[in-house]
Amino acid sequence: MEVYLVRHTETVCEKGICYGQADVGLLEPYLHQFEQIKDQLPENAQFYSSPLQRCTLLADYLSSSNYETDERLMEMNFGAWELQPWDNIPKEELDPWMKDFVHEKVPSGESFTELFDRVVQFMESELKTGSLKPIVIVSHAGVIRSILCKISGLPLKDAFQNKVDFGSVMRIDL
Repeated sequence: MEVYLVRHTETVCEKGICYGQADVGLLEPYLHQFEQIKDQLPENAQFYSSPLQRCTLLADYLSSSNYETDERLMEMNFGAWELQPWDNIPKEELDPWMKDFVHEKVPSGESFTELFDRVVQFMESELKTGSLKPIVIVSHAGVIRSILCKISGLPLKDAFQNKVDFGSVMRIDL
């Protein structure tokens, strides 16, 4: 099965802001980037998207408004850290997470393992092998890294070896 992993384009958040599940907008102008992304995708694909607007704007454009949203495709929940500058997060909270982001939960948020588990659940329930249509998933870096770890067997602690740029398109075969 042909699957395309698409990361949303750049957001309005300044560099250095933690914005996991915060529903932030996209940096304009973005239609030219949307068109470049569309050129890399097959026609007649089935589209899934994170319900956050930075993904649904793109999914809507790419699919001519024919897509499904799924909360399991949302970025990591950074809880109490959402919309905070990384530099302002208390060291006593940030340091344990930085040492073990795979297992350590963000205050009022989730761990990378929890993100990974919900992404795998999505894959197992929605990505049925034998599908005739290509699948396009419009989502976030954490979700895409989770999918890549799952299919390659890469340990979660090494997930950041997978570079996932804004507006990137990756084709995988399942």
